[in-house]
Amino acid sequence: MVKGKREQLDGANIIVTSNEWHTLGLRAEDDRFTISFDGHELFSTVDSTFIGPGKVGLWTKADSVTNFDSISITPLE
Repeated sequence: MVKGKREQLDGANIIVTSNEWHTLGLRAEDDRFTISFDGHELFSTVDSTFIGPGKVGLWTKADSVTNFDSISITPLE
């Protein structure tokens, strides 16, 4: 989000089965973001809009029903 406007950096078209738990992963290292789904890398992209420490947010489409069982954030070392 920049000044209240959402911008999609990249994406992947995948089939997400209903009524099953899935694992969504994000690795943010410098300006590179790598996304994985159920342990498989989907894509990697670069964004230099915000450099340095920041915050994490979750967003889902308005027509989606999404449940989160747990969220874990681990600093890279």
